[in-house]
Amino acid sequence: MAGLPPKGARVLVAMSGGVDSSVAAAILMEHGCDVVGVTMKLHGDGADVPDRPCCSLDATSDARRVCEKLGIPHYVTNLVDHFSHDVLDDFVQEYARGRTPIPCVRCNTFTKFRDLLHKADAIDAPWLATGHYARIGHRHGQAVMVRGLDTSKDQSYFLWGIDRPVLDRLVLPIGAQTKAETRDIARRFGLRTAEKIESQDICFVPDGDHVRVIAEHLGADAPALQPGPLRLASGEIIGEHQGFARFTIGQRKGLPGGFAEPMFVVEIVPSERAVVVGPREALLGRGVEARELNWLAEAPPVGAQVQVQVRNRARPSPATIVRVDPQGIELALDEAVQAISPGQSLVVFDGDVVLGGGIIERGMRAAPDRVPGKRLPILAA
Repeated sequence: MAGLPPKGARVLVAMSGGVDSSVAAAILMEHGCDVVGVTMKLHGDGADVPDRPCCSLDATSDARRVCEKLGIPHYVTNLVDHFSHDVLDDFVQEYARGRTPIPCVRCNTFTKFRDLLHKADAIDAPWLATGHYARIGHRHGQAVMVRGLDTSKDQSYFLWGIDRPVLDRLVLPIGAQTKAETRDIARRFGLRTAEKIESQDICFVPDGDHVRVIAEHLGADAPALQPGPLRLASGEIIGEHQGFARFTIGQRKGLPGGFAEPMFVVEIVPSERAVVVGPREALLGRGVEARELNWLAEAPPVGAQVQVQVRNRARPSPATIVRVDPQGIELALDEAVQAISPGQSLVVFDGDVVLGGGIIERGMRAAPDRVPGKRLPILAA
């Protein structure tokens, strides 16, 4: 099968206990690979273990039983400390700064792939596989990350931060199929995860109450959880909120009514503990700046035309690179984009190829000045 390692090659498969990673292991096993399953232990034992489809004790048990069904070994690797430092601490601190983080990106970037590659090296496995809906392709002789074939399930948005050399060892067996096809394969193999519900929420916030997590780590008296003004961009105070960490850019829920048009959160000002609200039009931005860049292909030059996503499931937006350097990237958007939120991911594409990404620092109402002259392609044909 195209895109899979040679028969007999040893592959370490990251198994969450869900149907996607189960089928990834099954495909590789049927292909004739020497498959080893591994589940990441991300949470401590006891009451703090989330009750959810992945990352729970039941999920680990499901992964083990799938491996038993497939006749492959299964191991558990303890990444509790790494996950707490790389993902959970960052999640709390970002909300404390009035930003909106994506912990799945942090987990992929700093915990999952780096630690699992060390595990793969320890068992002499040249390959690492996951159940992500994305693909590995090749361009100009180099491995590249490509969107999943099913755009409704594509997960490439969450993978921009992995180390570029990982692409040479990464296998994504389900990236060219739909979720329905994945479930059909699971049924064919008789896997217990075939009908398992999808994981939707943050693994360490199974009840959706991220404020509780912040309070547990920073204390209920943290500034981000204290009352502050709800105000308009003009400075007029229209109410009081109970902590800016409860809000994110684009949010409508929890805001006072009585306006001629719906109002949304358009800015969070931590230094003033203020949440600024405005009409939908105030959410629109024509420029974006991001930092903490990571490139999975050659960095595009200033003036290049690209497509960008500022949220998962957002429609790709054409843009022009105005500045790119080790400190960050700045882009002018061809059309206004809604709710550009600091802390979220900016992912840069050339067609279906993931060029790289970064963490959004700010959105801009007006487009930054474009480079004069002809706009450049990404790479020469």
